[in-house]
Amino acid sequence: MILEIIIIAIYSTSLALIFMYALAQLNLLLNYLSAHKKDTSLPPLDLSKEKEVPYVTIQLPVYNEMYVMDRLLENIATMNYPKNKLEIQVLDDSTDETVQTTREHVQKLKAAGLDIVHITRTDRSGFKAGALKEGLKIAKGEFIAIFDADFLPQTDWLLRTLPYFKDRNIGVVQTRWGHINREYSLLTRIQAFALDAHFTLEQVGRNSKGHFINFNGTAGVWRKDCIIDAGNWEGDTLTEDLDLSYRAQLKNWKFKYLENVETPAELPVVISAARSQQFRWNKGGAENFRKMLWRVLKSDNISGKTKIHGVLHLLNSTMFLNVFIVAVLSIPMLYIKNEYAHLKPYFYVMSFFVVSSVIFFICYWFMYKNIYGGGIKNFIKYIGMFFTFFTVAMGFSLHNSIAVLEGHIGKRSEFVRTPKFNINNLKDSWKDNKYIKKNISVNVIFEGLLTLYFAFGMYSAFIVGDQGGDFGLFPFHLMLFLGFGYVFFKSITSKA
Repeated sequence: MILEIIIIAIYSTSLALIFMYALAQLNLLLNYLSAHKKDTSLPPLDLSKEKEVPYVTIQLPVYNEMYVMDRLLENIATMNYPKNKLEIQVLDDSTDETVQTTREHVQKLKAAGLDIVHITRTDRSGFKAGALKEGLKIAKGEFIAIFDADFLPQTDWLLRTLPYFKDRNIGVVQTRWGHINREYSLLTRIQAFALDAHFTLEQVGRNSKGHFINFNGTAGVWRKDCIIDAGNWEGDTLTEDLDLSYRAQLKNWKFKYLENVETPAELPVVISAARSQQFRWNKGGAENFRKMLWRVLKSDNISGKTKIHGVLHLLNSTMFLNVFIVAVLSIPMLYIKNEYAHLKPYFYVMSFFVVSSVIFFICYWFMYKNIYGGGIKNFIKYIGMFFTFFTVAMGFSLHNSIAVLEGHIGKRSEFVRTPKFNINNLKDSWKDNKYIKKNISVNVIFEGLLTLYFAFGMYSAFIVGDQGGDFGLFPFHLMLFLGFGYVFFKSITSKA
């Protein structure tokens, strides 16, 4: 009986944490809807007023970007900004033949009149954070715009973002990510759905009420003084962007998020690339929870509500661990429920997961409607997309939970950059990409075993108890079976 009580306690705690996170999302939805009633946009920068045009440095941190490097440089070269006020730094940590091809391309652009410099390092100490910090030492700009290799900012990007720095308290302006290959596959549609939720509901919901948000590592621009004042880039976590964002906001710098400025980018099209990206983001989130929790809680500069949202924000990735715990324990809970009749009242706690799911469903609908429009037809599409997203997200829960646990215990690992593909439409192929991992992680084997485990959970619905079965958790186990099955199958076949 002691084991059963322990299982119930752990299961209930994880459900309660998920429910708290869902309530926070609901609060962000209310903030989001309130923010949409106000227009805080500013007119673009007027280049005719030369004295008001600041010096800008664009930093391009790259590492072995064979397939997108030319596209990136050609795109940045079209930026509409005075050449005498713009510097471009190519921060190249590459270890392959792209170092030479990039150098040649940079020289061509330099000959065409661009102030562009190719910066290489002998080692990758600090990884991306180290490269950014190295470039900052010699950066001429008052403002530092950063773009990863798979991003394609519009020509007027600087003109639409820089006006917000007229407020001297603004340290960062972050823009919304777009997705040039959203419709390439089910995997890209799921990733786009998740990112859209973050870049609408969460970023607007937090920013509109003055709660902490994060620079997303790319498609944003920093005030150089803000970076220096906050302590500069540090490479002790895998999400240096979240780290510096919190240090800056703890020093009273304000962030501005622009939902109406979209910066197109390419989504990973193979699951191995998505897995490495997810691992880095989720482990980095947990690392920053360890690093920033007490700084946030002890700060005298922020309100109690901002502290709560900050803690839950830092715990974002840990929700995967709670989902995984609930998933694995749900089958023992099914048997405990039907074995011990006197414990049945305690199982009302199971309804928390249903309530949480309904809250997420409502919150994400407003995000989906904002992008695709309302109406019954789009609502039906949304239902299918939501449950597909939810199913696959649960399938990633083991992989992401391992990342979270490594982050919480302080296990260090290398910064693994996400392979880029230059995939724009269905005709483009990724199969010859030299950066794709060929080996299969041992975690994939466990995902296959979990697929069988949740198949057993579905079977259990028919045999437990003495009343002809218990089908309350059957839909949950079906989604877990499909989610882990999808992740397992795509991982062993390396198909998009």
